[in-house]
Amino acid sequence: MDTANMCTVERRGRVHLITLTGAGEHRLSPALISAIRAAVAACPGAGALVLAAEGKYFSNGFDQAWARTVPPHLHTTMSEGFRGLVADLLALPMPTVAAVTGHAAAAGCALALAHDSVVMRASRGFLYMSEVDAGIKIVDYFGELLRQKVPDAATRRDMLLRGDKMTAAEAVRRGVVDAAADGGVEDVVAAAVAAAEGLAARGWDGEVVAEIRKAMWPAVWGKVKDYGADAVAARPRL
Repeated sequence: MDTANMCTVERRGRVHLITLTGAGEHRLSPALISAIRAAVAACPGAGALVLAAEGKYFSNGFDQAWARTVPPHLHTTMSEGFRGLVADLLALPMPTVAAVTGHAAAAGCALALAHDSVVMRASRGFLYMSEVDAGIKIVDYFGELLRQKVPDAATRRDMLLRGDKMTAAEAVRRGVVDAAADGGVEDVVAAAVAAAEGLAARGWDGEVVAEIRKAMWPAVWGKVKDYGADAVAARPRL
């Protein structure tokens, strides 16, 4: 199934695999964020979800080129759309795994860490919170996400205040990602799908998984919950 020509969705066993397509940087424009959210919403009945990407990049963060072409008041459509995507992932009734197939920078790094587990390509790519280098402030929910998903204070400092680029080996050593997979893009995807399939095989109640996830990261959930698909759908229409 094709979602706005930006990502594909396929089933591999009990796993719902979303792949950001093409050889570009997978910059998170409002259009790409909407496409990912639509793909996430299209997974009822799956046992687990994996998000991967083609090419050199997993995601190189927000689409700053798009932001420079629109009035400033429209910039929130990108940030708040991404806030909604994080909410969707936290509320998803199944385990989630990010297959970090290449570089994951800024919002792309945050996107990877918004998943329950992260499998990263061993031979190529890095995690990079580039905001300090780019002179961009970090929004509130980014800060909470990094605080919860990178509990070691020194590692968090190195990522956020020093802008260190973290390889897979370093990320595994510091407990930021769960595993490093050798080989190319397909090998990383296969490793992530295998990990997700193992979680799906546990047969957990999806709603319980979602509620435990929200309880584990209450500060993050509190800042994003009003922007998720379920919250928007529940709002009364005037």
